[in-house]
Amino acid sequence: MKKLSSRAIAAITNALLALILVVVGTVCFYPSATGVSGTKDRVYYKGSSPDGVTLMFNVYWGTELVYKILDVLDDYEAKATFFLGGSWADDNVDCVKEIVARGQEVGSHGYFHRDHAKLSFSENYGEIKNSVDFIEAACGAKVLLFAPPSGAFNDDTVLAAEELGLKTVMWSKDTIDWRDKDRNIAYRKATQEIKGGDLVLMHPMEHTLAALPNILQYYREKGLRAVTAGENLLGSSQ
Repeated sequence: MKKLSSRAIAAITNALLALILVVVGTVCFYPSATGVSGTKDRVYYKGSSPDGVTLMFNVYWGTELVYKILDVLDDYEAKATFFLGGSWADDNVDCVKEIVARGQEVGSHGYFHRDHAKLSFSENYGEIKNSVDFIEAACGAKVLLFAPPSGAFNDDTVLAAEELGLKTVMWSKDTIDWRDKDRNIAYRKATQEIKGGDLVLMHPMEHTLAALPNILQYYREKGLRAVTAGENLLGSSQ
C-alpha cells in the first residue's frame, strides 16, 4: 500500500478540521431547539372554516380605538380575535374585560413585544406565560392562542407556546395598517381575494376603524362570516 506523504496527511487533516468547524458553527448559530425537526408546520397561517374569516387585532396601543372597534363589531354581529400585549393589558384591565364581555376572543401577543426569534426556550416561555397569566387573571377567559410580535419566532417559541397549551398563529393577509395609514389600502388588503379560512392581521388604528364597517359589509355581501381565530382554526361552520 502506498504511504501517504506528510503533505497529503496535512491536507486531509485540514479538511476534516474545516468540516468540524462548519458543523460546530451551524449548531451554535441555529435556534436552541436544534433537536426538533422543524416546527413551522405546527404554526397556523390560515384557518379551515369554509365561510369564516378572522380579523385579528394585535394590541399594544389604541385603547380608545379598541372600544370603538368593539362597537362596530357589535353593529355587524361580527366576532374577532384580539391578541393582547401583556404590558398593555396591565395598564388597561377594564378594556380587556370589555373585550371578553362583548363576546370577543383574546389571545397572547407576548408581554413586552420582544423579538421571539432571538429568545431561548426559557425566555420564550416566560414572556408568553407572563402575558397569559395576566390576561386570564384580568378577564377570566382562557387564552389558547399566541401571535408572535412582528411575526418573529423560532422553534423554541412554538415549543414554549405548546408547553403552555397555546397554538401559534400567524396570518394569511396583512393589512400593514401600522405603516400605510390609509383606510382605502386597509379595506383593499382586508377584502382582496378574501375567502373562507383567511386570517387578516390588523391593529387599532384610526384608518382601520374607518375602513372596518365597509370591510364587514363586504364580507356579509360575499356570504362570509367574521369569526374568531379559535373557530376558524377548528373549521366549523355554524
